[in-house]
Amino acid sequence: MDYSINLATAADSWKVVKRAEELGFTRAWFYDTQLLNAEIFVAMGAAAVATSRIRLGTGVLIPSNRIAPVAASALMSLNALAPGRIDFGISTGFTARRTMGVGPVRLADMRRYIEQVQGLIAGETVEWEFEDARRKMRFLSLDIGVINNRDPIPLHISALGPRARALTAELGAHWINAVGPIDAAKSAIAAMQLAWRSAGIDPATRVVTAFCGGCVLAEGEPFDSPRARAQAGPHATVALHNLVERDQFGNFGRSVPPALSPLVEEYRKIYERYEPADARYLENHRGHLMFLRPEEHQVCTAELIRAVTITGTRSALRERLRELRDAGYTDFSIHIRHGHAEMLEEWAEVIAGV
Repeated sequence: MDYSINLATAADSWKVVKRAEELGFTRAWFYDTQLLNAEIFVAMGAAAVATSRIRLGTGVLIPSNRIAPVAASALMSLNALAPGRIDFGISTGFTARRTMGVGPVRLADMRRYIEQVQGLIAGETVEWEFEDARRKMRFLSLDIGVINNRDPIPLHISALGPRARALTAELGAHWINAVGPIDAAKSAIAAMQLAWRSAGIDPATRVVTAFCGGCVLAEGEPFDSPRARAQAGPHATVALHNLVERDQFGNFGRSVPPALSPLVEEYRKIYERYEPADARYLENHRGHLMFLRPEEHQVCTAELIRAVTITGTRSALRERLRELRDAGYTDFSIHIRHGHAEMLEEWAEVIAGV
């Protein structure tokens, strides 16, 4: 199994990625969340020129954030800086969309977007709808070396539901899964493998990435220690952010065990105090996957962190990684929390013992 990192993109994320490369990590995935994080392609460009081996991926690009020709140009520009090291990760959108007050992109629209981006990278003339008309477009200077479409840019789709997994299989894409509870992770990969086989694809030929957040605990350290909350807490509370907005934006798939449902209602009371009342999503997602807001500490309990993140002692985490590997995951990607670069060394030590 390969080991990767994922980041809430900062302008200087290249520093973390450079150290990750030195420690032997295979990939670095960058979040595409424009109202919380730095611009993904700026940060990836800096990382591309600061590294020489580690793969760099959009983790994940959201179709509505930029039109298809801009995305294709950006991917090929990165591919010129880091030839053969670029991965095109994409999804219908969670945080990047909800911070603007909208739900996910329709799967049909994402499929069309992927086909346009891939067609452009292949040098094809593609049709698209723009300003109420269908138009043709293609890249006009692929032959002069300003961008690189010669080295492959693999497609990875973050697909959490059955329709999205079916699309992943139909397009022959690799797969990204947001992983928390191990039983759910095993069930999801079994469903994805079935979808690939139904499409005539051998699952062994595809990269399967487990996107995770968590904390390496010292022996005897509680799951709700200040350090655990800082490192794993932002991932744990994502489930609460999702569930209180489910009626408005749909269910992203992040949930909590039934025994922890009182935490959802406790957080809902907090959520209902956010202003402005017609845009509570603004405060709900402030610090999302980056830091805990003061009022979140009361709902970020040891039980929540234990249940929905990959948190534990070194020995416990090594066993969890073996379970994911044995289930078929080929890439374990851990979130390196913004401002906590020390997590790189902590997780590298865990990985060394798997």
